[in-house]
Amino acid sequence: MTNPWEEISLDDYEKHMSLDSVRQLQALDSIMKEQFSAYPLETAAVLGVAGGNGLEHIDTDKFRTVYGVDINADYLRTVSQRYTQLSGVLECLHIDLISEAEKLPQAQLLIANLLIEYIGYGAFQRAVLQTTPQYVSCVIQINTDEEQWVSESPYLRAFDRLDEVHHQMEEKALTAAMNDIGYSLILQESYPLPNEKALVRLDFKKNEV
Repeated sequence: MTNPWEEISLDDYEKHMSLDSVRQLQALDSIMKEQFSAYPLETAAVLGVAGGNGLEHIDTDKFRTVYGVDINADYLRTVSQRYTQLSGVLECLHIDLISEAEKLPQAQLLIANLLIEYIGYGAFQRAVLQTTPQYVSCVIQINTDEEQWVSESPYLRAFDRLDEVHHQMEEKALTAAMNDIGYSLILQESYPLPNEKALVRLDFKKNEV
């Protein structure tokens, strides 16, 4: 059976995420600007790159290679068309993170925004161990209403199947999962959203051996 993310149109996703009642696309854009500039690194991997929101903040003088990873091949084609200025730096990879983590390349920085919710902590641990980053920067969504975790919008029907793969996120549980594979929390920031939701950025650094 296909993963629900393979069937959601990018147009529906981006229009939903950018609504004034949701405003997640705008919040993630500014967070990604911070993520790309936070650490002195040359390589990065963005898991769940979708349509490439935030990739315009990649400094091509700083980054040698940035991998954009997604399960939806149509999303990746759009990313390649939208960000031609990143040619030679951006490399799009069609990978199912749940079953194909071994295909991931190594990178010094791993960015995973609103991604862990859809693969679970275990699959994310495997992705981190395969990528072996020095730093991991994640954004998770915290919901006060666990029944209605997708915000109301005209595009709501597009997300009907996401219940099949959605995992409720919790900062302490993610931190514990990262501790288990040798990463320590170094940054935690919260960004309030409409509809009693918040985005929480959690950055981790690989422990010295």
